[in-house]
Amino acid sequence: MSESALKAPGAAAPAGDANRWKALVFIALAQLMVVLDATIVNIALPSAQTDLGISDGNRQWVVTAYALAFGGLLLFGGRIADKWGRKRAFVTGLAGFALASALGGAATSGPMMFGARALQGVFGALLAPAALSLLAVMFTDAKERAKAFGIYGAIAGGGGAVGLILGGFLTEYLNWRWTFFVNVPFAVIAAAGAYFVIREPEGGRNRAPLDIPGVILSTLGLVALVYGFTRAESDGWGDTVTVSMFVASAVLLLAFVAVESRVKAPLLPLRVVSNRNRGGIYLSLGLAIIGMFGLFLFLTYYLQVVKGYSPVKTGFAFLPMIAGMITGSTQIGTRLMTRIAPRLLMGPGFLVAGVGMLLLTQLKIDSSYGMLLLPAMLLLGLGMGTAFMPAMSLATTGVEPRDAGVASAMVNTSQQVGGAIGTALLNTIAASAKTSYVKDHIAGAATKPQQQLVGLQAMVHGYSTAIWFAVGILGLAALIAFTFVNAGRPGGTEVIRGEGVEDEVPVPVVAH
Repeated sequence: MSESALKAPGAAAPAGDANRWKALVFIALAQLMVVLDATIVNIALPSAQTDLGISDGNRQWVVTAYALAFGGLLLFGGRIADKWGRKRAFVTGLAGFALASALGGAATSGPMMFGARALQGVFGALLAPAALSLLAVMFTDAKERAKAFGIYGAIAGGGGAVGLILGGFLTEYLNWRWTFFVNVPFAVIAAAGAYFVIREPEGGRNRAPLDIPGVILSTLGLVALVYGFTRAESDGWGDTVTVSMFVASAVLLLAFVAVESRVKAPLLPLRVVSNRNRGGIYLSLGLAIIGMFGLFLFLTYYLQVVKGYSPVKTGFAFLPMIAGMITGSTQIGTRLMTRIAPRLLMGPGFLVAGVGMLLLTQLKIDSSYGMLLLPAMLLLGLGMGTAFMPAMSLATTGVEPRDAGVASAMVNTSQQVGGAIGTALLNTIAASAKTSYVKDHIAGAATKPQQQLVGLQAMVHGYSTAIWFAVGILGLAALIAFTFVNAGRPGGTEVIRGEGVEDEVPVPVVAH
């Protein structure tokens, strides 16, 4: 067995680096900024659309421009972090994100807004994998790693809901532009703190030349995939461009895999994704995000359109989910991660979240927040928080330091693609169920109030139908976690596979 196969992912990390906990504060702040930005703009979109004169047909690009740049460049950003150094990539990503946010807040036209959002995505794709890989190489002790990833997992899971609250406040009491400007102080504080505090371990850089064909194929393939799902949401699954995007994505990504298996210094070494545990995590996380993204959208519309909540009240309605995620990640996950196998946290976590989702299939126009939505959100938060934390940690455990950035990028890629799929797939299901409901019930609605009531009932019926599919998707995520993720518990053994290496070794502290 090679010596490298036995090394922990951050073996070069100084175990006594007193700054690592201070560094975690700034890494967590940056991660919060990136995650909440995915939802904070949604709240402000109607106001921004009116001010900038963006047409209904083009407004989707405020969201799509960010998603395409972020999702398409994540693997490239992860490898840049491995080559440049994660601290440098982290600080550069923060500076660029702040600049792009300032441009978005100062936008005077639709194209300027779209460009700013795309630029946010570019720098976000550099920042997100650098943040996660910094944790991977700085926290190598099992108990400390559990605490650090507990905090990170809570932010990764709950940041989107925080964005709804903050977006509601800023839009209602200030101006939509502040949903962009608020990123600037976040980024400046995180960048300054990271510059002075983070001490990246030596010897973890990847000095190999950049795989240009891999960069081009992966970027174009992922952009085509994300755009295909985004297009399917607005233009339908049978649309010629939608189908073309899916076909192009399949061809490009298959070509990418073929290239990566042959080049000497691949952008994404296949050893990173062929590992059974990491492959299971990428799949299960992507599936879980499919369910969660659709849910955020449905509940936001349900609370505001059906229940008449203001943006701020809607944001606060998501607080129980945030509390559940923080509890599940920092209390349940962190305390149990070093005692039991990761699949025994991930699988049950996804199932608990599935129970919360199952409650929401009973959604009606007059459903009680306290009796239905509150317990459902608590269960969703607890389940996802408990599952996310060990998944984030295990996805970067056992990875060689030179591959930590690209392994971290794969975690973000599975989430980004899952979000695109979830929004398109569940929206399509909801819209189809709504149309069918209206067709079956509109004949009995003679007056305008009755027709409006049928419209609301159809909307809620569409949501509950789509949520049934989300329940099934979370069940599949749990099944994958139970069957694919086979890392052993502390003190057990595991199989480490590398290039020409396969052996059973003891795991003294935590399974990789």
